[in-house]
Amino acid sequence: MNHLLCWPEPVVRVQSLSDNGIRTVPDRYIKPVNDRPALLKPGSKIDEHVDIPVVDLRNLFGKDRALHDETLRCISSACRDWGFFQAVNHGVSHELMKHTRDAWREFFGLPLEVKQQYANSPSTYEGYGSRLGVEKGAKLDWSDYFFLNYLPVTLRNQSKWPAQPTPCRELVAEYGAEVTKLCERLLRAMSISLGLREDHLQNALGGDNVGACLRVNFYPKCPQPELTLGLSSHSDPGCITVLLPDHDVAGLQVCNNGKWITVKPVPNAFIINVGDQIQVLSNAIYKSVEHRVIVNSEKDRVSLAFFYNPKGDIPIQPAEELVHEDRPALYNPMTFDEYRLYIRMNGPCGKKQIESLKSNV
Repeated sequence: MNHLLCWPEPVVRVQSLSDNGIRTVPDRYIKPVNDRPALLKPGSKIDEHVDIPVVDLRNLFGKDRALHDETLRCISSACRDWGFFQAVNHGVSHELMKHTRDAWREFFGLPLEVKQQYANSPSTYEGYGSRLGVEKGAKLDWSDYFFLNYLPVTLRNQSKWPAQPTPCRELVAEYGAEVTKLCERLLRAMSISLGLREDHLQNALGGDNVGACLRVNFYPKCPQPELTLGLSSHSDPGCITVLLPDHDVAGLQVCNNGKWITVKPVPNAFIINVGDQIQVLSNAIYKSVEHRVIVNSEKDRVSLAFFYNPKGDIPIQPAEELVHEDRPALYNPMTFDEYRLYIRMNGPCGKKQIESLKSNV
């Protein structure tokens, strides 16, 4: 992977551009006309009539069978029709969520020379970064980020995590442990709702040897938000993404039936995204969600995306129980390491990658 040892051009921190008070967006961040967002006008409201799914997880695996089954139906419907849902009563401490997000906001407020100590490279992406993909001359997103490995434990290196603010490393460890438990519960629920054994999806991903990582996104204020995106259209390459959004200002948009819909975050909720590997394992019964992030001229945003992924060297393919004469296997086997390399080379690209995997049936 020597071709991934360095970025193709000098790295520019988007936050520095914003802080310097530029009034126009540099050309390298201006998206093609068809990819530019239609923004909410100041003072206007998000469309309240769109029935974005919100799932109460309080009764998941509880004693009341009827409430348990209803929760499974809600999860199944959201995964089939939307590829995402907002989860409330998910079991993760609201205080922990707030403290972890606040610590990361404080990190991005540190002097540039402090953050630069964690500058990343495309070989692993771990650390402080400002671009995805290594294509020279590519149109870039209006965002900085910090990426770190959480699972397997053998890849976890806290010395690469921010030492400032002081509680950041401790909070990330605790937050990661709690969100991992949530992912395991969600995988059990998805397995059952697909008619599989409760442990099927977890075992297909590697059992106790799964991967997990955290990407904290920082979206600085932008002088011309109508010309760019904080994160270009894509579906997540892994299994499940647990997103902790910034509840002060909306930014996430999801594509549903060809229309971009701005998500209004529910207080203390996680946004759960179905990833490409679940689409493959379910033989496209469950769909990964295409999404993107818009920016604005008035406020910075911080969001935390926790990615729960397969063990890298296991071939991922549709579950045998979901393959039959009327619905043959739609995807050929591919390991997550192979799949992720495509993303690291090309950056966000809608759903091109998952669609390219479809076998000729």
